[in-house]
Amino acid sequence: MAETPADAARPRVLFVCVHNAGRSQMAAGWLRHLSGGAVEVRSAGSMPAEQINPIAVDAMLEVGIDIRAEQPKVLTPEAVQASDVVVTMGCGDACPFYPGKRYEDWTLEDPAGQGIAAVRPIRDEIRARVRALLAELGVEPVGA
Repeated sequence: MAETPADAARPRVLFVCVHNAGRSQMAAGWLRHLSGGAVEVRSAGSMPAEQINPIAVDAMLEVGIDIRAEQPKVLTPEAVQASDVVVTMGCGDACPFYPGKRYEDWTLEDPAGQGIAAVRPIRDEIRARVRALLAELGVEPVGA
């Protein structure tokens, strides 16, 4: 079966941070929500935590995005190779580099150990960056 133009055009984005428990999970949640399935979304961490940051989960639930079922995942070279865009968030040298991939580094405060009032602005900054990424990818956002 031939690949359709829609399949060929579906960008693949990987969000990476150290623990894959806060920033990268919120970014993945936003991208899944705002792309309406038009983007293949992954997230991973160089040293994954045991669970997602519960404050990040609460912050996302406040805006109607449920990331409770997500689990921190280890970053693999295969995940990077299978992605068109790799967005790093403070993983430093632990992120593998492959020629031909588009890399972005988003400097964002780490929500680890923060209360909900401190995590909300991080969540909102991630939303703005995800919307800008969607525009760069030529994907019209849906939803909030």
